[in-house]
Amino acid sequence: MTDMITRLRTNLRAAGIPATESDFAGIIEKGFLSRVADVERMIASLPSDNLPDYLDAGSLPIPVETPRWGVSSQTKTPHRGVSSQTKTPHRGVSTQTQTPRQGVSTIADIADQIRAGAVSPVELVKHALARIAECSPQLNAFQLVLIEQARADARAAEVAIAAGAYLGPLHGVPVAVKDLLDLAGTPTTAGSKILAANIASQDATGVARLRQAGAVIVGKTRMSEFAYSPGSNNAHYGPTSNPHNTEYDSGGSSSGSAVAVADGMVFAALGSDTGGSIRIPAAQCGIVGLKPTHGRVSLAGAVTLSWSLDHLGPLTRSVADAAIMLEVIAGPDPRDGRTLRSAPVFRADGLDGSARGLRVGLLGDDGTGKPLADAETLAAMRRGAESLRDAGADLVELDIPEIAMLQVINPVILAIEAAAFHTPNLRTRLDDYGEFIRQRILAAFVYGPATFVAVQQARTALRRRMAAIFEQIDILALPSVPYLAPPLGVPTPTTFTGPFNCLGWPAISIPAGKSADGLPLALQLVARPWEEPALLRAAFAAEGALC
Repeated sequence: MTDMITRLRTNLRAAGIPATESDFAGIIEKGFLSRVADVERMIASLPSDNLPDYLDAGSLPIPVETPRWGVSSQTKTPHRGVSSQTKTPHRGVSTQTQTPRQGVSTIADIADQIRAGAVSPVELVKHALARIAECSPQLNAFQLVLIEQARADARAAEVAIAAGAYLGPLHGVPVAVKDLLDLAGTPTTAGSKILAANIASQDATGVARLRQAGAVIVGKTRMSEFAYSPGSNNAHYGPTSNPHNTEYDSGGSSSGSAVAVADGMVFAALGSDTGGSIRIPAAQCGIVGLKPTHGRVSLAGAVTLSWSLDHLGPLTRSVADAAIMLEVIAGPDPRDGRTLRSAPVFRADGLDGSARGLRVGLLGDDGTGKPLADAETLAAMRRGAESLRDAGADLVELDIPEIAMLQVINPVILAIEAAAFHTPNLRTRLDDYGEFIRQRILAAFVYGPATFVAVQQARTALRRRMAAIFEQIDILALPSVPYLAPPLGVPTPTTFTGPFNCLGWPAISIPAGKSADGLPLALQLVARPWEEPALLRAAFAAEGALC
């Protein structure tokens, strides 16, 4: 440990970052250097002559065709302008249990009623704003509520639909976006003090595509600072409570987005996922969270955490809703070069509850030799896998030791890329970071440039090994999280989510019932890159049996 601290001191000094002795003590106490030796052992165990991942095009397979499911053709007319906003203060958190609204409908349920005029977008938004006013102060779900803008957009949607200009299933539906996405005329804080006055000049691409589909954005949601925690802990704006029991955490970093959906404040929300930040809060809050293939959805206009690990995706109340959201936000974007490779178009429809023809792998040993999760989570995972077998899939149990290696390298890549992004502010505004993220980013300077290249070489080797394993299966079933929601403000491990950010493969967390204590259980499913149709088909089949 002494050698590591010496190396860390030297590297921070060379970078011109004024770390303090209390920061070094905190880094040790929080265990931010605990896996450095694991990283070095793993690198030594793999060939040193692999191409680094960023050069190895052969490890990123692109299928020629993907099943194209149609929702409906949509004439996309963007809504413009931003109304007055109301900031939601953090007023402290009660420890009482608050049960999320039961029987809340889904986008798939409500869309036909909106189109037929049986349900009013104006009334939907009125109810959404009332629910936010009632529950967000306690749960701490919203950073910003767009009251006047949401009302105006709802009125415009109602008029357009009545005139026959229906844009599709999101038209007139209240949604929210994570506060690291730009929304023109509003602050994008990314959960930080540093960006509190950062007013966006244009919409992020994901936000623009929601507007073009007619969705009504009612606000921006709370998150952990700069998205760098898998919990809701935030030194500036406070934690976000789990709507199933406010003594427990909602997961992070897309905390507010998950809570807003789970509690019924909105029908869906956008989140980002760098090590599990969509799937973890979805799992802890009992909803669906989809991380698409890296490059499927544009991140233009989103505050970066890690360029090669960040993903944007939906949090919803159902798998069908996740498919609807993904079709709207997916696709190439000249503003984001990660989306410009020749990838198949995603279309969402045709979910029929069958898993016939799918080969599903149920994870046994992940390479650690330890139990994957607590007993209730393991039982839920098995129920989910068996439900897919009952729906026609072939089920096989298999060990994948590569997952343990991916667990080691994902946080290293994340740490090094996050440190590169934050270095200018670390030099000049170090004290404006909350303690947790400040010390976590400072710890990244223990690594040198050779480590970054070495973990990219490891990434290539592991990506190819995982691709070989997925020649035997189409879907992998494993836990979303290793245990139930922890106490409020405590992060959840990225044990089973981070590996698939490292690979960039699509993964989804779906609800799998509740524990004996009434907390949500979840199942994670993973597919090969660009195979979201197979992933959503499997998730839809399992969802019907688990929920």
